[in-house]
Amino acid sequence: MPNRNTLWGQIFVDELARSGLKAVCAAPGSRHTPLMLAFAKHPDITVYSHLDERSASFFALGLALASDAPVALVCSSGTAGANMYPAIIEAHQSRVPLIVLTADRPHELRHSGANQTIDQIKMFGDFVLWFVDMQLPEANPPAIAIRNLRTTANRAYATANGLRKGVVHLNFPFRKPLEPTPIEGDMVEFEQNNSKYPHTIIHRNRGYPSHTYPIESKVSYLEAFQNPKGIVIAGINAEHDTFFDTEKIEEYAEIIKYPFFADPVSGSRFGSRDAIGGYETFLRYTESIKKPEVIVRFGDVPLSKWLNNFIESCELKYYIHFSASGEWSDDSHLVTHVIRPEFGTNMIKPITRPSVLSTQYSALENTTWNTIDHEIETGAYFDGAVVYDVVDLIPDESTLFVGNSLPVRHLDQFGKPQQKRIYTYANRGASGIDGNISTALGAGVARPDKSLVAIFGDITFYHDMNGLLAVHRCGVPITIVLINNDGGGIFNRLPIRDYDPEFTEYFITPHGLDFSHSAKLYGLDYVQINAREGQREARTQFREVFSAVVGSQQSTIIEVCTDSKFDEARRQDIVKAVHEHISQLNL
Repeated sequence: MPNRNTLWGQIFVDELARSGLKAVCAAPGSRHTPLMLAFAKHPDITVYSHLDERSASFFALGLALASDAPVALVCSSGTAGANMYPAIIEAHQSRVPLIVLTADRPHELRHSGANQTIDQIKMFGDFVLWFVDMQLPEANPPAIAIRNLRTTANRAYATANGLRKGVVHLNFPFRKPLEPTPIEGDMVEFEQNNSKYPHTIIHRNRGYPSHTYPIESKVSYLEAFQNPKGIVIAGINAEHDTFFDTEKIEEYAEIIKYPFFADPVSGSRFGSRDAIGGYETFLRYTESIKKPEVIVRFGDVPLSKWLNNFIESCELKYYIHFSASGEWSDDSHLVTHVIRPEFGTNMIKPITRPSVLSTQYSALENTTWNTIDHEIETGAYFDGAVVYDVVDLIPDESTLFVGNSLPVRHLDQFGKPQQKRIYTYANRGASGIDGNISTALGAGVARPDKSLVAIFGDITFYHDMNGLLAVHRCGVPITIVLINNDGGGIFNRLPIRDYDPEFTEYFITPHGLDFSHSAKLYGLDYVQINAREGQREARTQFREVFSAVVGSQQSTIIEVCTDSKFDEARRQDIVKAVHEHISQLNL
């Protein structure tokens, strides 16, 4: 070890690796040099290098989300860390494990007017689970200081990866020299950890409850599951929040014989035998629909507006939320029981009585998709049909990332349940449109041998065009479906649409950009398909192009040009057609 800083960085990084860290994302700078060199030289850690901190942080978010394991972020001092704030907020809201390592100036330079020096103490506020302002490296540190460095690394990994996963922020002040320059008097030898295990092994609590629940509440669970009027909902991030895969969640729905509603980013809609996914359309018309008295939900609040409205309209006896973290996730404040999965699911026993709701919801589901299938096969092409086609054509076991705003809502409404497994992700913690390209590429790295597809709207794509640099820099082939309606088309769903010219100028914000230049700049293939007037031939062209390029090692942007007003009118026509067919059912 040439000097104290080098020693500090290597000990800390080595302990992170022993704890289980496999990946770090970084952007260039100077103050974080001791950490950066330690990461670069460690044989068990892969470094993903980015040119800016925002792309690096969202890339790390996607990698941690898809791998369900902590990823480290390292950056220089000053505003470098501030550029990671949006990704940190998303990680906190979605309970994604990140270990954020910001370099800092030494204490004597803080509050002094020194260049590139800001107050970094707790700079991410309550969006982190744990913050530590690390000690300055010492020339001859006592043994306890080295032990503290090791245990802090162990604790940081365990905290980020705990029962309630999230972000840990460690702030590292360094004095110069930052490079591995030998300094006379600095300790360069230390007691090695020759074990393959970390200095401190911290066991993660899987959520087995203390025995403080009143006995009557345990009885009520059993009573709830015996009620024949119930449904199971797999909400956002259901697999991530419960440690259960698609088959496990579906198994519980089968045991209690409840209809199984699956959010498109629950992990359960694609790969399930009996998932119900048409509810965003058929629940708009609930006059004749029998309502549940019991709802059992895995994961967070569902994306669907109409499903959430439906829940609020029900007179529920029980609303049971299975959550590994125990974190509150119910903006309607109707949940009656929050249960850790390992506890509550053990109390579910096989039930022989049929559900009185299954036949009804099965009829609604079949009618909805039969109508949507027919409308898309025979009617004008529009943005929702593009998403429908992606789900239809994407290969089994693929990774699908869906951008916020309209695409994720189209996936909810037009993403038809499939038995093929699609690993679907979206930034739904804070639902921002920033960093979506980078997050998608990070998710692709977690499953490098599978096809990666991303669907973005034009404004979301615009927000993170610089993220495209990681396609070649980090070696992540991707097929991007870019739905370009020349502005913020989602605002056509809001009452503000009736107030022009302000609506067009300040909400739709048409830009007229030619995204072929982005493809050329970053070395991606590019195909443009014009569907602005609902051309039927656009569908044939899209399906042919998508099928030809998906899964290829050469990345491609398929830009589908649409008209937002036409798209919304077409979507409403399909909803009306579904309603007409549902009204003929004897429910």
